[in-house]
Amino acid sequence: MSAKKKTQEIGKSQKILHNVYLIEKGEKQILATKSRYGSHYGEKKFGEFREWIPSRSKLAAMLLRGYRIDIRPDWKVLYLGAASGTTVSHLADIVEKGVIYAVEYSAKPFTKLIELAEERRNIIPLLEDASKPQRYSGIVEKVDFIYQDIAQKNQVEIFLDNIRMFLKKGGEGLIMVKARSIDSTAEPPEVFEGVLKKLSRRVKVVASDTLEYHRDHIFVHVWG
Repeated sequence: MSAKKKTQEIGKSQKILHNVYLIEKGEKQILATKSRYGSHYGEKKFGEFREWIPSRSKLAAMLLRGYRIDIRPDWKVLYLGAASGTTVSHLADIVEKGVIYAVEYSAKPFTKLIELAEERRNIIPLLEDASKPQRYSGIVEKVDFIYQDIAQKNQVEIFLDNIRMFLKKGGEGLIMVKARSIDSTAEPPEVFEGVLKKLSRRVKVVASDTLEYHRDHIFVHVWG
């Protein structure tokens, strides 16, 4: 199939980040990453594009919300809470010249993450507990970006500990905060207020907002 026919198939595309596009598919507009790889978690392929499903990825939901972080193709990334690699796979399309240290604690999803890393040479999977960053400090170098998606009560402390240990001066971080995991008895806005106060004592909070597709969640973008 020719490149021209592929373009006609998906309609117009709008680049919003390196290798990240909003593309027209019929009457819908979908998020996708440009990728030379096949499907990883059942997402559709449209020529050179892989659909990035927002209900399966909080980073995709944030981008569709309209918020942008200029993730560079040569960045070194520490990803905390990689699971089976759904979001990692799209982030790997973006940092195609960089590296992702993908930390996951549970053995079952880690098996799928290993499969992804065997295909993608820029992913280094680590079967480790993100609350104990000293255990992988001999492997992970200083990074440009830390991304965290962990459903634990102490998720903010985990994020800050990893920032202290691994984030370069002037680096950036993004945490997906799950209110119900921190305190299931409190109202989410109350939890979020406490999280933002705690983060602002240690790092510069750049922005935060709610996420569609993910109830009782916010993203928080910080600078180290």
